[in-house]
Amino acid sequence: MNPTTSDRRAPRPPPRRGGRRRGPHALLPYNDSVRAVLIPVKSFRLAKLRLAPALDDSARRRLARDLADIAVSAANGAPVYVVCDDGDVADWAIGRRATVLYAPGLGLSAAVEAGVRYLAEQGFSLAVVAHADLPFVSDLSGFGVPSEVTLAPDREHDGTNVAAVPTARGFRFSYGPGSFDRHRAEAERLGLRLTVIDDWRLSTDIDVPADLALVARVDPPGAKGPATAAGETRR
Repeated sequence: MNPTTSDRRAPRPPPRRGGRRRGPHALLPYNDSVRAVLIPVKSFRLAKLRLAPALDDSARRRLARDLADIAVSAANGAPVYVVCDDGDVADWAIGRRATVLYAPGLGLSAAVEAGVRYLAEQGFSLAVVAHADLPFVSDLSGFGVPSEVTLAPDREHDGTNVAAVPTARGFRFSYGPGSFDRHRAEAERLGLRLTVIDDWRLSTDIDVPADLALVARVDPPGAKGPATAAGETRR
């Protein structure tokens, strides 16, 4: 199904396309017929409203855009698709040479599912879904394994910051509080092997003013940090 439509909505214009980004790390070992990075991006004007006590509107919008830039750069040569419902975000994404999947009125989980279905139609077997609020994410080009589910939770193991899922298995996304447990359960429902990645570069996100203070105390993205993985087989 085209991500700009749903079963209950009239067809909308097709996705707006930009070129596939090729950065300085384009020769990293990935197969662009296998993996694509999907980034849901909220309107910069409406993003990160919970930061309003610490940042004025201009600073908040600038931060949201800077974080989205970091997410796109972290693809490191893998094809990037931005799913959004905002014209300014679409223009920004095209400027970053990402492909825009315009999905208005669907909500986050449904928009991501529509984007994953679109990637399947384009021949990709693995979708790496990354949120645009991860200040230290630096490389998503090798995240995840085809035919498996890989999840990177937030610091509290409550939300899901990055998820790699097979595009053709009908994985049901369920973002919001408690999404990490629901996504683990979904991998089990589908009988897919699950790997959980605990990496501070992926678990650190910015949602509330306290996160700004935490990020200010952390070493820059180039610093070394621990990364651990725990595999769980679900049948």
